[in-house]
Amino acid sequence: MGDRLPEPHASSSPAVAASSEAEEIEVLDSEDVLPMAAEDHWKALFDQRASCSCRQALKGEESSWDEAQVRKQAEMFDPDNTGYISTEKFRSLLQRHGSELDPHKLEVLLALADSNSEGRICYQDFVNLMSNKRSNSFRQAILQGNRRLCSKALLEETGLSLSQRLIRHVAYETLPREIDRKWYYDSYTCCPPPWFMITITIVEVAFFLYNGVVLDRFVLQVTHPLYLKNALLYHPQLRAQAWRYLTYIFMHAGIEHLGLNVILQLLVGVPLEMVHGAARISFVYVAGVVAGSLAVSVADMTAPVVGSSGGVYALVSAHLANIVMNWSGMKCQFKLLRMAVALICMSFEFGRAVWLRFHPSAYPPCPHPSFMAHLGGVMVGVTLGVIILRNYEQRLQDQTLWWIFLSIYVIFVLFAIFWNIFAYSLLDLKLPPPP
Repeated sequence: MGDRLPEPHASSSPAVAASSEAEEIEVLDSEDVLPMAAEDHWKALFDQRASCSCRQALKGEESSWDEAQVRKQAEMFDPDNTGYISTEKFRSLLQRHGSELDPHKLEVLLALADSNSEGRICYQDFVNLMSNKRSNSFRQAILQGNRRLCSKALLEETGLSLSQRLIRHVAYETLPREIDRKWYYDSYTCCPPPWFMITITIVEVAFFLYNGVVLDRFVLQVTHPLYLKNALLYHPQLRAQAWRYLTYIFMHAGIEHLGLNVILQLLVGVPLEMVHGAARISFVYVAGVVAGSLAVSVADMTAPVVGSSGGVYALVSAHLANIVMNWSGMKCQFKLLRMAVALICMSFEFGRAVWLRFHPSAYPPCPHPSFMAHLGGVMVGVTLGVIILRNYEQRLQDQTLWWIFLSIYVIFVLFAIFWNIFAYSLLDLKLPPPP
């Protein structure tokens, strides 16, 4: 969801969608207005015309009020222009007009009011919440608050449609906090759908079928003499062709290799993309792919690379690590059994790759593909991937660990680039002949 965050004033934002439609918009007194403007500081006290538009904004309708007029209004709630409003005034507004908000959003706002010991609410936190751009300080305010959410858990709600039950299932599969699960349940609109993982999977299967027809082999395609002549896989002699560090994911050693990767990236990647959005999940996936090929070029310098295991292992390892780190909060069913099954599948795939790497090559002196891409993906998953999954709807630039791990990743990429430029000639390696 990180790639489709709406602007605070967007009329179609699901975070400000009404829980019920009113037949008429009641004109309120200025003291009853729940401000929704997106300025950086508190801009309260709309006139009656602005008040109607604010009510429309809460319902997700078109807003046409004149900002210039609003700016001229007296600032009743924050006369000193400090950017804060008292919690008493904030709670009063929520109690009067909370019925216009999604019930789960109202719970979060009330928790925000109760959690602040200083007796005041930052207007920007309120704007960020209503626009799905919650800051890390806001998250901490909620988690450290004294208020317990008294409404029933999302899992206990009944009368849901099939699509609503699916969204609820995804929320419990991926998010450890009930307040985040409710937030996701209210906000998710399936627009856009999880297109990245589905597209990658379709392209991988299409390339495999094409190669299977061309080579007339679907099991252990990698043993075919013409397999290495493909322009997509990574080969140490052709490492100057930069696209191969990415496109090798479309080549697989055989149907057994493709099958496990496709199953894992669909069962894990699609739900993660539904929750965290295509931008963040594609970043983890592509970062794992690049780290995988670079890891091979550094640690297994004579071997080629094929398969999407780098990206798949980045996603799966990040998801498993997130479950372990939030064990008590994760409410997915049979989580211990399912983790064991996932680890067994990953171990089986990794063991197959290790066996194939040291199995006598069908086209000596070039060895079979390396298994180091799996390890590169795991390292990305337990660093950058975990930070992303643990910060649902949070700004990553506010996270110190994000910058630390991102810097480490960039340093590794730069090191690997220089390694590929200079180390092969300095070490005087005997590389396999080009295909």
